[in-house]
Amino acid sequence: MTPGYSNIKVEISDGVGTILVNRPPLNILDQQTLTELQKAFQEMKTHSDANLILLKTAGDRFFSVGVDVEQHLPKHAPKTLKAFNNVFETLIDVDKPVIAVVQGAALGGGCELAFACDVVIAADSAKFGQPEIQVGAVPTVAAAAMHHLIGQKRTFELLYTGDSISAEEAVKIGLINHAVPADQLDSTVNELVSKLKEHSPIMLSYVRRAIYESMHLDFMQAVEKSTEIYLDSLKNTEDASEGLKAFLEKRKPEWKGK
Repeated sequence: MTPGYSNIKVEISDGVGTILVNRPPLNILDQQTLTELQKAFQEMKTHSDANLILLKTAGDRFFSVGVDVEQHLPKHAPKTLKAFNNVFETLIDVDKPVIAVVQGAALGGGCELAFACDVVIAADSAKFGQPEIQVGAVPTVAAAAMHHLIGQKRTFELLYTGDSISAEEAVKIGLINHAVPADQLDSTVNELVSKLKEHSPIMLSYVRRAIYESMHLDFMQAVEKSTEIYLDSLKNTEDASEGLKAFLEKRKPEWKGK
C-alpha cells in the first residue's frame, strides 16, 4: 500500500509517475478510490520528478468496470458524481502527458477514465463500452466528451445500446490510440515513454495546454489561443531557446525543464 492511499498505488521512477488502481479483479471506482485518484493526479502535477504519467489498473481481466452500481442510487449519486467529475477536472489540469494502459474490459466509468487520458494503449484483447443505459444511468463524461472523439453517430449508438467494442474497433473509430498483443503491451508503452522523454517536459506541458485550451474554440480562435501560449509563455522558457540553439548548432539539446 502506498502511504496515504488505500485503493491505489503511486510510484515515481526515472521521470515517470505511475498511478495504479489496485482493486482487482473489477477495479471498481467507489468514492474512496475516486478521491484517491484525484489526490494522486494533484500530487503528480506538482511533483518535479514526474514529467509524464501512466494510468494503470491491477490485473488483466478488467481495466475497470466503473462506478459501483449501488452508488448510482439517489441517496449516493450526487456525492459520487461530484467525486467522479473531480477526477476528470484534475486530470485535465495536470499539465503533463497522461497515458492510459488498458488490459481487459474498460466499462462505464472505466471506459471514460481511459479515453479521457491523452493517449490510450490497450491490449488487443481489451474491450470498451458504456453499459450504463442497461441499469438506468447516464454516462455523464461519455455523453459530454465522446462525440468529440468518435463523432455523434457512433456516440449515440454506443450509449443507446450499451454494447462493448473490441480494442481494434476502438482504434478504428478514434476512441483509443493503439491495440497491441498483450505480450507487447509493456514494450509498446515503454517505446512511447522513451520518445516522450527525449523532449523537454515543459514543452510537452505547453503543447498539452495549447490543445486543451483551444479544442472547443472555432478554428481562428483556436489558432490565436495556441499562438498566444507559444509566444507569451513557451518562448520565454530556457528550453525554447535551447531547442533552437541545439538545432542550429547541430547537437542534441540539453533540456532543463524550465
